[in-house]
Amino acid sequence: MIQTSFWEQSVFLRPRDYLIVGSGITGLSAALRIKELQPSASVAVIERGTLPSGAGTKNAGFACFGSLSELVDDLNHMSENQLLDLVFKRRRGLQLLQRKFPNIDFEQCGGYELFTSADQDRYESCLQFINHFNQKLKKEVGENVFVELSEFEKFGFQGVSHIIQNRFEGALNPGKFMRELLRRCRNADIEIFSGADVVNIDETSGEVTVSTTYHDFTCEKVLVAVNGFAQKLLPGVDVVPARAQVLITKPIPDLKVKGTFHYDRGYYYFRNVGNRLLLGGGRNLDVDGETTTVAALTKKIQNRLEELIAQVILPTVPNVEIEQRWSGIMGTGKSKSVIVKNISDRVVCAVRLGGMGVAIGSIIGEEAADLICKT
Repeated sequence: MIQTSFWEQSVFLRPRDYLIVGSGITGLSAALRIKELQPSASVAVIERGTLPSGAGTKNAGFACFGSLSELVDDLNHMSENQLLDLVFKRRRGLQLLQRKFPNIDFEQCGGYELFTSADQDRYESCLQFINHFNQKLKKEVGENVFVELSEFEKFGFQGVSHIIQNRFEGALNPGKFMRELLRRCRNADIEIFSGADVVNIDETSGEVTVSTTYHDFTCEKVLVAVNGFAQKLLPGVDVVPARAQVLITKPIPDLKVKGTFHYDRGYYYFRNVGNRLLLGGGRNLDVDGETTTVAALTKKIQNRLEELIAQVILPTVPNVEIEQRWSGIMGTGKSKSVIVKNISDRVVCAVRLGGMGVAIGSIIGEEAADLICKT
């Protein structure tokens, strides 16, 4: 710990009612909800990075709630009622974003799942379930969600045999979304401390001490909302990190790809950002290596992403140039169900968003806030 002055201790490091660890979508949404429930409460957010360090500002900006093959596969791991509850929550989360955040470039452009000839069995399995899920999701959406496209030559793909569309998915600008969340937190007198890596949470009968690499903070209650980084602070919680690598091209004249797309069981995903192509994924090429909190890039995955651009996505576009590459850290586990629960009387966690933080982060943050305010 570094030395602190009287002024720092009495103003910046004074005890708070609530501390939020993690300034991602979930953490900031929880902080705002706490101030709604308890306007006089003192709330602060602690973040290890200069910007949100997990996936808040590093995700691909997909506003998704489930491709058909994903839902079919999920039935092997959870009950249909559990799955539908999760999908409905994702859908409601996206609707919440549309209502509350009008300036984040949200566009309901449709989500498209690609199948090649090698995916024929998976495609036929999806067709067997398309009417079933359309009927189930009508209760929430009001219309058929999934549609089989008979014509998709306009996209210019190579080797794609079939496409099934989710008509209600879309895209947004993660940077604008997080900037707006941060602005609203500051306007609500929620203090945010960046560059403070939490190393320990120590609970006593009267308070909680949150130790960072620089200072200690004390509070009445703590919400841990670090998702993929949760193991360090909550070793008993079933959350493992999952790194996602992404690239974006330089502008491409007359880009035909418009919308959000999933390929190869969802392990790859791409979209247009104006006239640029954004592409991410490939974690299945090295699952063990990508189970990490290290934000780095690997040649194996980056080379595969470039191969997909040349061979499948933009086969007729020569000399596609990559403008930028990055990676983000998600939180996954044995189950896709989100964990929102009491760790103790004074500590609550909201983690394991399973790569769907854009869709459900705001709702999960509000649920966690409701829980910690009642505890």
